[in-house]
Amino acid sequence: MLLQRIFASVMLLVCAGLALMAWPYQASFSYEPVGPRAYPLLMLGLMSLGLLYMLFRPQPTKHTEEEPALDRETLIKIGICVVLLLIFAGTFESLGFILSSMLIGIPMARLYGGRWLPGAVIITLMSVGLYLLFDKAMDVPLPLGLLDVLEN
Repeated sequence: MLLQRIFASVMLLVCAGLALMAWPYQASFSYEPVGPRAYPLLMLGLMSLGLLYMLFRPQPTKHTEEEPALDRETLIKIGICVVLLLIFAGTFESLGFILSSMLIGIPMARLYGGRWLPGAVIITLMSVGLYLLFDKAMDVPLPLGLLDVLEN
């Protein structure tokens, strides 16, 4: 219980520090409906609410037998997920949203038991669909990267 409260306290301090860093940010132009500052502040606020609950709840979190154990295999999967997300962040601009989403989505589906063909089809459709949703419907520009030749 004490370790959970210490973790929550440290993460609350991290959230506060990140919020202080994000608060003064002002973009010279606004390319999103809510602006570039609202999203990180909203996420930090939601995370802080969860951490406050974790800090002040009356009993510790009890794990049931139905939950997966935090064993070596699970930790390896978490590590692979982190590496895939770092690859996504590194290739987002150069490859573009669609290709980088496919690049990390298909291995992620395989990592959690998906089959190759259905995983590839679904990830491809989701990548294109999410691109169209954000870029066209919500007017949030996403990079096309190598697929830039398809635009107009």
